Amino acid sequence: PLDIKLFHSLRRVGAPVVSPNKKGALFVTSYYDPEINRSASYLSYIDISSGNITQLTEDRSGTLVANPIWFDDEQFGFMRRGALYKQELKPDSTPDLLYNPPVAISNVAYRANEGILSFMASVYPNASLSESARSKRGEQSRFDSALVYDNLWARHWDEWTTLEKPNVFAMKLNHTEDGLWRLGNEINLSSKLPQCPDLRVRWCIDDYTISPAGDQVAFVSRPPTSNMTWSTRVDVFLVSTTGQSRPRLLTPRINGMASSPVFSSDGKRLAWLQMETPGYESDINRIYVHSIAARETIAIAYDWDLSPHSLTWSSDDKYLYAITSVKGRNLLVSIDVETGKREELTAIGAVGSVRPVDEKTMLLTHSAQDEPGDIHLLEVPSCKTKQLTYVNKELLKDVRLCPAEDFYFIGARGDKVHGWILRPANFDRRKKYPMALLIHGGPQQASIQSFSHTQWNPNMYAGAGFATVIINFHGSSGYGKNFTDSIRHKWGDYPYVDLIRGVDYVAKKFSFVDSSRMVALGGSYGGYMVNWLNGHTDRFKALVSHDGKFNTISGYYGTDELWFPEWDLGRPWDVAGRAVLEENNPERFAANFKTPTLFIQGEKDFRIPVTESLGAWAMLRRRDIPSRLVYFPDEGHWVTKPANSVRWYTEVLDWITTWTNTTPPYKIRRND
Repeated sequence: PLDIKLFHSLRRVGAPVVSPNKKGALFVTSYYDPEINRSASYLSYIDISSGNITQLTEDRSGTLVANPIWFDDEQFGFMRRGALYKQELKPDSTPDLLYNPPVAISNVAYRANEGILSFMASVYPNASLSESARSKRGEQSRFDSALVYDNLWARHWDEWTTLEKPNVFAMKLNHTEDGLWRLGNEINLSSKLPQCPDLRVRWCIDDYTISPAGDQVAFVSRPPTSNMTWSTRVDVFLVSTTGQSRPRLLTPRINGMASSPVFSSDGKRLAWLQMETPGYESDINRIYVHSIAARETIAIAYDWDLSPHSLTWSSDDKYLYAITSVKGRNLLVSIDVETGKREELTAIGAVGSVRPVDEKTMLLTHSAQDEPGDIHLLEVPSCKTKQLTYVNKELLKDVRLCPAEDFYFIGARGDKVHGWILRPANFDRRKKYPMALLIHGGPQQASIQSFSHTQWNPNMYAGAGFATVIINFHGSSGYGKNFTDSIRHKWGDYPYVDLIRGVDYVAKKFSFVDSSRMVALGGSYGGYMVNWLNGHTDRFKALVSHDGKFNTISGYYGTDELWFPEWDLGRPWDVAGRAVLEENNPERFAANFKTPTLFIQGEKDFRIPVTESLGAWAMLRRRDIPSRLVYFPDEGHWVTKPANSVRWYTEVLDWITTWTNTTPPYKIRRND
């Protein structure tokens, strides 16, 4: 089976970066070694026609490379230890240092036409990279550590806001006739945005893209206003890479969230994803296309009832390729820019990234529940795919990963609800198995039939001996706008009905499921729902709540983004809002809690503050109900450090196997 050590040792393949001559692509392979608690990554080149792979950088524990780029057909670059290196595409070549910036940079891109290097860097107000480095050293010598705020946008996700803000930069980088590379001075392309008096909440660049010619950059940024914490507005700007003009606002009359800007191949148009409903962070993403010369913006495929995640132009600019959740799968959908007509180019699993090669082929990363991610070649006319990499073939040669089996049942409102089940490792149809119900977060997200390297990979529970069930309840994306939007004011209603009916369906449909030995696990909204289950049913032997909301009232006052609870539930001081919050409040049913629960919480989680898990845990311990707290002082909403992830799975799988009296096929606890 897929055990904890092997799972964390699996290789991860990054997005391919196609060469200018379209003959090959660069990609990063990364992995973690749990025996020595070190990570590594290395860069490879794949020849698209033959599939031959050449390793380009050393594979050594502790050595990390990232952000591969092409300078030309024969030279490429990558980031390592905060510096930009260049290397020739030939055997036995070694990297040379090209640029060692004084502060950390990211999202590096290069356009040979204009000789432009672009990147993002966090800098102090009106400061260059060098000046910011000096300011940071000065901050470290302060006598006091106080941070003073007037604007409520004082923290986000896992960080307190500081004077350093991500900005987008461009600089000249030319290859001279004598074979040398010459760097110019960096230009802050966002420096001419309107000045903000509160420097701690001034303009912060969330993402950017550079045009194919390198003459323009488009970026997205949240306006620095007094209502940042309850407004979802994020705008798109366009600016010349010369830095001599002010960024031009492309979304002046839209108060929703914009994301994922991307230039057409000819640089004449810019597309992005646009939410239109103010205050609703899970609104459907519309596709906007802006003609740069005409300064006109249109929405295409407006009749589409699904919400795409990302956009990529085709090589001929006739189509936009969108990765979109469709019934539990992340599919690649082609959209005709002129007509809005759509076609699904993939049918199963999950597409992770897309890179067109020419008008007929593209490279993409793809995974499925029983297939870790690899690079595939997709033929656009025929929709045929060919797998090019097998980065985990050797590691998984003796392991059978469990595929997902779809099922549907009638849930809340009489709607058809989708779920799937994974049979446990070493499945024997004559035996009965405990069941693990995995509840996704969001709630306006969806569980996807992909191979996840996070804490919620269903094969990890199947590998521990559980029949593993996933249900995309009301509120999930990928089933139409109405299905997603229906969860508003109904957090404890429709999803609970769906989950209970789904469990009933599974117990009746699959005879190998032992309904007397069930557990439920969830994170974020899934953790909220675990707390809700504890107050409404005693059907589960044990529960696991990761960063889950326990009290909707205190949860409102303690979170970092107020637009989220205000839209989904309401404001506590409004009569109507208070009623909805209390109606959906797990704490209101605290007297009914009786199921043993494992709570997991990161100290740096500002979305669901640590007091939410502490409160629920205190209540259970005070009432002598078996419970345990796993606390990560260095984690936020997600567990991102590999060693912490190992510990997470160890604690979770030990908890659920113990309470269901399950003997796993391998030893869960090795060394604490």
